[in-house]
Formats: sequence, C-alpha cells, structure tokens
Amino acid sequence: MGAPLVATIEQLCVNTIRGLSIDAVQRANSGHPGLPLGAAPVAFVLWTRHLRHNPSNPKWANRDRFVLSAGHGYMLLYSLLFLTGYELTLDDLKGFRQWGSKTPGHPENILTPGVEMATGPLGQGFASAVGMAIAERYLSSNINRPGFEIVDHHTYVLCSDGDLMEGVTQEAASLAGHLKLGKLVVLYDDNHITIDGATDLSFSDHTRERFQALGWHVQEADGEDMESVDRAIAIAKKATAEPSLIICRTTIGFGSPNFAGKSKSHGAALGVEEVKLTKRALGMPEQEFYVPEQALDFFRQAEVTGQELEDNWSRLVEAFRATHPESTAWLDPDGSIETSHFPEFNDPVATRVASAKTLNAIAKQVPTLIGGAADLAESVGTMIEDSPYFQPNTPTGRNIAFGVREHAMMAAVNGITLHAGCRAFGGTFLIFSDYCRPALRLAALMEIPSIFLFSHDSIGLGEDGPTHQPIEHLMALRAIPNLNVMRPADAYETAACWKIAMEARKNPCALILTRQALPLLTPAEIEVHQATRGAYVLAEASVSSRYPEERSISAGIADLVIVATGSEVSVAMAAGSLLEKEGIAARVVSMPSWFLFERQPKDYRESIFPKNIPVVSVEAGATLGWARYAQAHVGIDHFGASAPGPAVMREFGFTPENVATVSRELLKR
Repeated sequence: MGAPLVATIEQLCVNTIRGLSIDAVQRANSGHPGLPLGAAPVAFVLWTRHLRHNPSNPKWANRDRFVLSAGHGYMLLYSLLFLTGYELTLDDLKGFRQWGSKTPGHPENILTPGVEMATGPLGQGFASAVGMAIAERYLSSNINRPGFEIVDHHTYVLCSDGDLMEGVTQEAASLAGHLKLGKLVVLYDDNHITIDGATDLSFSDHTRERFQALGWHVQEADGEDMESVDRAIAIAKKATAEPSLIICRTTIGFGSPNFAGKSKSHGAALGVEEVKLTKRALGMPEQEFYVPEQALDFFRQAEVTGQELEDNWSRLVEAFRATHPESTAWLDPDGSIETSHFPEFNDPVATRVASAKTLNAIAKQVPTLIGGAADLAESVGTMIEDSPYFQPNTPTGRNIAFGVREHAMMAAVNGITLHAGCRAFGGTFLIFSDYCRPALRLAALMEIPSIFLFSHDSIGLGEDGPTHQPIEHLMALRAIPNLNVMRPADAYETAACWKIAMEARKNPCALILTRQALPLLTPAEIEVHQATRGAYVLAEASVSSRYPEERSISAGIADLVIVATGSEVSVAMAAGSLLEKEGIAARVVSMPSWFLFERQPKDYRESIFPKNIPVVSVEAGATLGWARYAQAHVGIDHFGASAPGPAVMREFGFTPENVATVSRELLKR
C-alpha cells in the first residue's frame, strides 16, 4: 500500500488509534471494536489538547485523572497509552487478552501502567470518578495557598449509554451535582446503540434535562468534529460551579462498511475482510498494527510536555514546603497509627460505638482520613468530631453525607482511595452490603485499601426484623477474594481491627459491627493485639478431666474447640465455662478475620485448631463455609424474626446452654 490518504496529521492520529484497536481485537478474535472506532476523535482531543499527564510517571500526584467508565472501550485506552509513551509496547497490544498480558480483556489498574482503575462493570468508573473529584476538592481546599495551587487537576470520564442506564450512575450523578464538583468532566459516547440493538428499545431518557435537573452543566458536541469536542471541553473546564456532561454524538463502528452504526460492531471482532475494508474506508494501509512515524512523533510529544508539567509542579511544591512548612504533613503522610491515643473502655459497649471512638482517635492523627455514611452517620458511627460536612461551601469538611446511595458511596470511597492522598471510609447497615457489593468486589480486585463499615450485623439488632437482619451477608463478603472481613468481639478487638485497616495497603477491609453492647473480653494492648493473626486462643482449656493422661494442655490439646466471632464470642466463653464445670476441657477461639488467619503459617493455624480435636463454630449468620474449620455449628440458615434482640438470639439458639449442648453432641460422635 502507498501512503495513507488522510488530510491532516490529527486525523492520521485518530485513525491510527482506530487501526490499532481493530487489529488487536481481530488478532485475539475477541473484544469490542465498536467504541474505539466511534469515540477515537473524542479521546484524541482530550488526550492531546487537555489532559495533563506524564507518561514517564503514571502516578504523578497532580495529573488529571482519566477514567474509562465504558471499560469495553479498552483498546481505545491501550492504544492511547502506547502511543503517548506509557510503559506499554506494540507487542503488548498484539498480546491483547492473552495469558500474562498487560492488556487484559477489561482495564486493570494493577496490570497496566496509566490505567487509573479497573472498569468494565458499567457505572463503576463514573461513580468512582466522583470520589476522585471529591478527593481533589478536599485536598486542594486544605492544602493550597495563594500562589501555591499544589492540588489542581481535573477528573475526566468517558462513559457510554450503558453507564448512564446503571442505577449507580444516577446515584453518583446526583451526589456530584449536589456537591458542585466543578472539576469533574464526563464525556458521554452517545452512539445510540446497545448490545440488543438501538437504545430506543430501552432508553428514552431526556439525558440533557436529566443531568441539568441534577445540577450538571450540559453541552452537546459532534463526536466526529474535533473542534466541536475541543470547544466543549474548554467550556466545561471553565464551568467550575457544576460538574459537566458533554454529550458527544458518535457512530459506533465508524468506518466499517458493513457494521458502522450497528450493534454487531459492539462486542465481536469485525473479521479479517471487514478490517481491511474499514482501513480502506479510513484511508489507512491494510498493514496490521500500522503506526505511521509522523503520528507516533505527534503522540510522543506528551512525554516532553508531561515531564515539563511535572517538573514545574515539583518546583512549586519545593517552594511551598519552604514557605509553608506547617503543611508538610499533608504532602508526606507517614501512615503510622499511634495506638497510645486510642480510647480506653471500661464497660460493655457496642462495637459500632467502639468503632466511632477509635475512628475519631485516628482522625486526630490522620487529617486525610475522610468519609461518611449512607444517611446513617449516627447509627453506624461515622462522624468525625470537630469537622463540618463536606459541602460546596465547606470543602474542608471531613464528613461526607452520601445520602441514601449505598452503591455510589462505596464506589466513591474507592475513587477517593484511588486518587491517593486520602484514606476513605463509608458506612451503612450490613444488610445493605448487597446494595454496594459490586464496588466492594472491585476494591478487592484493584488491591486498594478502602475501608467499609457495616453495623447492625446480625439478628441481634432485634425489632427491625428479618428485612434488616443479615443472614448470608458475612459469608457472601468472605467469598470476595482479597477482602479482609473483620467481625470484632469487643471494643478492644474493634480498635485492633481499625489499626489493621489503616495499615492495609493492598486490600480493602470491611469492619462488621454490632448494635448491641458487648462485654470486654480481649486484651487491651492494641499495639500487640492478636487480632492481627485473624484467630487466637482467647480462653485456654484447663487440663482435661476426661483424659488427664493422654491429653494435656501443655501439649496444646483440649477436648473441644469453640470458635466464634463478634457478639457470639461472649456466648462461646460462657459455654466454655459450663463445659469446664462438667469436666470437658473447652478452648475458646476468637476469630475476627478468616482473611488474616488463612495467611498465617501452617504451624500457627494448626496450633489454634489441633488435628483430631473437634470444633464447634458459633456465629449469628449462615453456617455455609464454616465446615473448613468446624464439624458442628451454631448458626442461622433461615431468616430472622422481629422481637427484642436478646429474645431473638435466645430463640434461635445463641445461648451458652445451646452451644454447650451442641458441643456435647459433637463429642459423642
């Protein structure tokens, strides 16, 4: 083939993105070519005319964030990352969707340099971007001084029709509009196509009016006209009083003679012949993975420009340090937690109350710890004392009123965490973890230390009844890989779990908290609390009177082990005492975290649960899963009932007497 028949260098660059995208999908014979073909001009304008980034340092603190919420447009992003000079090669594009590839089937922040977050589940990117914009607003409001705009960047999102249909996006858009997050700019790839066909099959919203009603600045642009897109972005950047939505009318599968504007171009390779025809229509050579030198040179200007931007910013930061040394802690948080300042407890207390007190002790040490609840701040215990709510007129506030938006809340917590510079938490009742599960799962997949607080953790909450009493939720959360689910037994274990959560770096943590008061049972020394092991012996058995010679506790042997979590640990302790009076040596184990326990050395795990010693589990939740540790269970595998909490617990068998009975029966087997 001869030279490409493209009128301008910028159009050549756009078509280079398109060519690489459809080639990678075709080589893998799997993927989504439609969005990259249609949205390439929109992304090109953003990345080359507006996005402030440094390919040599994807984690530059003051970079603009770009979130591809429409994760099925991954090849658009991968192509841009390669072309602008990130640590991604042409061979990486050729290895798209293959084993060990840095270009997986949907973007993953832990695999690909320059990817801000894992996307693909629609709406998650949009909602997490709201969290990123919250972090930028909070940090800039607390750090910046006249002449020192240390934190000053935008968060850009490219989303799809599908994103805007998801409920989490509606929640997040409502929150962003209320908070007037003016540095959030969303580019909507409005191609009028879904997998099943035209959007009018299921989507007839007046999108402009909907977002305007939510408090957004809204424009429309011709997604094929780069100047139209450029003008719209420039205007959006000046509309600082509102988040911005730019509706970019595009054609899915643009350039494909047979599939342009059709749903068939969404999620399948075009086919070898159609790829050739598309390249001809675009005026490009048929050569696979063709990257014209002049286009690459144009894109690689980002390396020089980006380094200059970061260098200028670094000089500003150094001058800021010299001028405002009192603010250094904001720039260099060491992340350490001093437990000597943690609260003391003398009486029984609900773990949600203990959590609230510990949270405030930590907040005094960590000014970048921010968060809130889904309209349950008092009930869950998320209020940071002596700080206002984070609002448009009080952007230095640390308390975020997420409203009744559980899903958007946890996605925004992820965004705040991903942004870096802040630690974020969100809270609601455990029963509503179902409403936000996709965000919890994504946090675990992205290996980020988001903190999730769930109170009212069992049938023990009582009168609200089975609609509010979690049953399967603990096990459902434990099933998420890389999520540390911690259910503390008392106030001190709660404080220890908070310390664990704050020190986490590559996994999120969920703290499961009680409404009802619990007695103090575990050691008060938080710094060396054995909760860090996940499970530990809380009460050792006395020497067995049943087997005084064959079994001695000094050899680590008991007649029985009772393992419990949360509010049931006190029940297990009382049951152990009953059994001891009968001559049955019962060891009681508190197990706040399966996640941490399973990461302990084998010899430690076997020291807690010795071989051939029967185990009874006690937890006010589903018994599914406990078979890995125990042979008998006191749990609940059905819905609860409405009554005072102590009555519900008693009627469903969470009493020392019933645990003792189940233990005796196990010993008879």
